[in-house]
Amino acid sequence: MEVVYWDATAIVSALFKDKYSDRAQEWANKEGVHLVSTLAYAETCAVCARMKKQRLVADVLSKAAMDVLNNGPWYRLTAYPEWGLIESLAEKWSLRGADLWHLATAKSLQEQLPELVILTFDVRLNNAAGGEGMTANL
Repeated sequence: MEVVYWDATAIVSALFKDKYSDRAQEWANKEGVHLVSTLAYAETCAVCARMKKQRLVADVLSKAAMDVLNNGPWYRLTAYPEWGLIESLAEKWSLRGADLWHLATAKSLQEQLPELVILTFDVRLNNAAGGEGMTANL
């Protein structure tokens, strides 16, 4: 069984139509365990709220997206990366802070869930996840 750790880029693509939406929907419909961290949830909520405030989406669409986020295929995950792992991955990969946190958290979880992969549409995070043996087949 596949365990998929979703970052905010993948979640947003599942919620709103963009160039990655078809792939995000395919992943959302796959059997397995789909995980969303508190950080990915916060990032996705921020995107949804910003889109609503900027009137990029109608209120009804924003509400529907939040309903899917809260009731979709994801299991909410409260997990934290190992402190030492953050530093070593930062030395190895050039990532923004949030992406480094996602990679380190997923890598920490991989010890107990070796089948875990990261689903992201961020090129740098995807490359780093691939280098760590955690890339979802996009």
